[in-house]
Amino acid sequence: MLRYEHLNIEKKRMELSSLQTLFDLHGKVAIVTGGAMGIGYGIAYRLAEAGASVMIADLNEEAGIVAVTELKKQFGKKIAFVKTNVGREEDVMQAVDQTVSQFGRIDILVNNAGIYPMISVMQITAEDLEKIFSVNVKSAFFFIQAVAKQMIKQGEGGKIINITSIDALHPSSVGLAVYDASKHGLWGLTKNVALELAPHHIQVNAIAPGGIATPGTGTSKEVPDAMKEVVKKFIDKIPMKRMGEPDEIGKVALFLASDLSSYMTGSQIVVDGGVLLS
Repeated sequence: MLRYEHLNIEKKRMELSSLQTLFDLHGKVAIVTGGAMGIGYGIAYRLAEAGASVMIADLNEEAGIVAVTELKKQFGKKIAFVKTNVGREEDVMQAVDQTVSQFGRIDILVNNAGIYPMISVMQITAEDLEKIFSVNVKSAFFFIQAVAKQMIKQGEGGKIINITSIDALHPSSVGLAVYDASKHGLWGLTKNVALELAPHHIQVNAIAPGGIATPGTGTSKEVPDAMKEVVKKFIDKIPMKRMGEPDEIGKVALFLASDLSSYMTGSQIVVDGGVLLS
């Protein structure tokens, strides 16, 4: 029989937290960019359900007000909206200041806002390039910088979650070259910032969604036929033979925002129905 007295296992065994405690975000405050619809709303919903106060930072004021109304009905009054053009540094500062003013602190940041216009390399303009990088990369940098300062001031650590894409690992479609470049950039930013902020107990991770059924991915009448055709071909490649749902990203975001991910930083979780395997 093996003897483990030298390890003193019983004395050193960690006291395990309950599952309910691990998921509990009561007293935490989150900012979710692009949180009015789609993946962002799915994330805001799960964070609010776990008890967090949530500030939705989005350019679409009408959708933002609807989202806040729905979440308040479900989870109470600690949900708010701030109209934000995430590519403008002054808007980002306003969103962060308003969150602190209204809720007193910031513990979780989800950089979800992003755009993905399909434009070939031969047709893309300098203006297109600037807009895509402004929304997909610069916005995350501005929010990380401002929120990290607040988290360091609070002295209690925090969680930063960047929504990248499977395109940060492998191209999914012709016409998304600049989008892919922006998502590679966001993944690189995630890793480097994770190194810098780890001493402050701020964990920085990413989620790389595959095809998710949102208004912009072929699920509404406003989507161009070309995009709908791309989505159809994309689904054929997915081993699970379906698009993901926003809530399936929301659940992973909750994992990264909670104590379930207490020893993770600089990681990227792929949520793609297995498409990168094909």
